[in-house]
Amino acid sequence: MGNVLPKTVSFHTLGCKVNHYETEAIWQLFKDAGYEREEFENDADVYVINTCTVTNTGDRKSRQVIRRAIRRNPDAVVCVTGCYAQTSSAEIMAIPGVDIVVGTQDRSKLLGLIEEYRAERQPINAVRNIMKNRVYEELDVPAFTDRTRASLKIQEGCNNFCTFCIIPWARGLMRSRDPKEVIHQAQQLVDAGYLEIVLTGIHTGGYGEDLKDYNLAALLRDLEAEVKGLKRLRISSIEASQLTDEVIEVLNDSKVIVRHLHIPIQSGSNTVLKRMRRKYTMEFFAERLDRLREALPNLAITSDVIVGFPGETEEEFMETYRFIRDQSFSELHVFPYSMRTGTPAARMTDQIDEAVKNERVHKLIELNDQLAKEYASSFENEVLEVIPEDRYKLDPESGLYEGYTDNYLKVFFEADESMVGKVVRVKLIKAGYPYNEAKYVRVMEEEESVQV
Repeated sequence: MGNVLPKTVSFHTLGCKVNHYETEAIWQLFKDAGYEREEFENDADVYVINTCTVTNTGDRKSRQVIRRAIRRNPDAVVCVTGCYAQTSSAEIMAIPGVDIVVGTQDRSKLLGLIEEYRAERQPINAVRNIMKNRVYEELDVPAFTDRTRASLKIQEGCNNFCTFCIIPWARGLMRSRDPKEVIHQAQQLVDAGYLEIVLTGIHTGGYGEDLKDYNLAALLRDLEAEVKGLKRLRISSIEASQLTDEVIEVLNDSKVIVRHLHIPIQSGSNTVLKRMRRKYTMEFFAERLDRLREALPNLAITSDVIVGFPGETEEEFMETYRFIRDQSFSELHVFPYSMRTGTPAARMTDQIDEAVKNERVHKLIELNDQLAKEYASSFENEVLEVIPEDRYKLDPESGLYEGYTDNYLKVFFEADESMVGKVVRVKLIKAGYPYNEAKYVRVMEEEESVQV
């Protein structure tokens, strides 16, 4: 009998944090069914490729990885899931050797589909119309491979339809996870030893827009009140329009929400924002940042920017540059605009030359380095709290460890393995970017948090 050995499954994840979260959830399903997990480079009975479609490059990379799995073991069952599977299932089914395609829903049916495929030996396309889905798909992740920070997915989908973005077509419309499930899952993660939880989603700050009498502010309050032992709560990303006075008040009152928010700006020019179909003006964005900084002095504000959006003039680019400089963001992720087939922006006629895009990207990256150092240096000689994550990547043998402070400064300092995953205090000695040098002060003990 060939059934003596445990069945093996192997995963490859492309794209964002939500995809990584969902791969862990899919792995739980396989684990419960008695599978063992193999490295993707090894032979396995089942390969699951979790794809990305945010750019055309995402599609291409996804296809390359799918072909790699088929070559590695032609007898294996090859399953493709994720965003590219959702938007282009026919394209994926056309790759010889693909056996099962599931989109960004019905992932819990994967095991049944594998059994069905083994019996029938006929490729299965199980992708359904995501736009009709109004229900959040519960996928539990009790633990992660990363020891220090746990992601907790609280919503799915997006209603915004920005002109550069394909994601609503890949993920469907906004749907929130049941608050009771969120709190239960958070408690599970804290019980498993995680001190920091990062709330994630496709449009995380939109949580609750589809719920009656419940919103993000309420969820944040309830998590803090009900999850025993939670030390840090981080919101992975939130739009300016979702930073309501109520949310700001919760941030102000909270003992666990960290001093860091990621607020995507995409452009600092009202005319570009309009072409992007972003639903705010720079005046509104600036006003929200002022309110935030009143409530939370020293708040780290990080952001995403797209440069070279179709039609972006030198003046529009400079508006963005000046806005970012004047608002002193603490870190930027800068992306050159990349055409996504199927979106309105890809059909716009005034595409920007690659050389111009690159020049603008470099200007913003230089500005980012400067702003990040300025922000970090305002904390020199201050004592900050860090959860050490891992050995210092630039010098793993040095006895140095690295981690993030609550306000998202990346620091390295002398520590030992026993401190990993605990909250420790460090003094920032020398500001820099991307790393800051710090000196270990002490481990935070439980009783300290109950100071008289």
